[in-house]
Parts: sequence; structure tokens; C-alpha cells
Amino acid sequence: MSRRYVHIFCGTGGGKTSAALGKGIREASKGRSVVMIQFLKEKQSGERMDFFKRLEPDVKLFRFERFPENFENLTDREKEDEVQNIKNGLNFAKKVLVTEECDVLILDEILGLTDKGIVSYDELRTLIEMVGDDTELYLTGTSRCEELWPYVDEVTELVTAYQSGGSG
Repeated sequence: MSRRYVHIFCGTGGGKTSAALGKGIREASKGRSVVMIQFLKEKQSGERMDFFKRLEPDVKLFRFERFPENFENLTDREKEDEVQNIKNGLNFAKKVLVTEECDVLILDEILGLTDKGIVSYDELRTLIEMVGDDTELYLTGTSRCEELWPYVDEVTELVTAYQSGGSG
């Protein structure tokens, strides 16, 4: 029996997306449907996109951003356009939750949208409150978003404890 479950993967360490996707793949192997929406994520190489395509229809990947450059490198006009694309992605996530189109929703790098002022904590809290009784929601990003912690079931913070300085 499934239950409502919300998990944040945050921090400066690597593996947040992999951890959330791993949870999604585990649930897909049980016959549950998974949707992943990526925000502010570097464009995937053809090889990585081919991998995601092989996971369909069990795991569906969506991206709403259109510019290949990092958000910080865009012109002001391009940033305005990209913010609208991101808001479209957020609205799609809300639609997926309301219509219960999937059993597992992964919002990859959504927490970083708070640092850029694109999405507020209130908007993310509202999104969390929309999670249905049999839905799992995973939110990832470098931002800790501690304001959201009281509204989620679990927080996993990944940190870089040691970074190699070269040859050893």
C-alpha cells in the first residue's frame, strides 16, 4: 500500500538527482508511473537523453527551458523568457499533482529556483500540500530550503566533505 511521501535531497554534494531518480526507478519497477521535471539543469548529452528515452513510458522526463546556456549567462530578455518557461514547468507539475497523472513526481533542481527569486517558498509549500494520498514527491537542489522542512517527511542533505586537490 502506497502513502503520501515528500522527500528533499539538498546540499552542495553530488548525487541528489541520482538519488531521486533511483527512488523513481525503484518505484517504476513496481509498476508505478514516474514523471521527472528538470529545472535549471544543464542540457543533457545525446547519450544521457537516449538513456531517459529507454526508461519511457515508466519514467517520463520533461524540460521546459529552451536556452542551451546557463541561466546566469543569458541576457535580461532571455532570462525573462526562461523564467516564463520555468513557470510553465511549475504549472505542469501542479497539473500532474492535481490530476494524479503519476505516482511519483521528481522535481529536479527546483530548490535552486528559490535562490534566483524565480519561485517562492510559499509556492513550493503549496506544491507540497497538493501531493495526494498515494503520491511520492522528490525535490532536489543545492539550496537547503529549511523553511520547507516542517512540511516534508524526509530531508537528505548531501555535502562535499572532502575534495581531492589533484594527484595523491
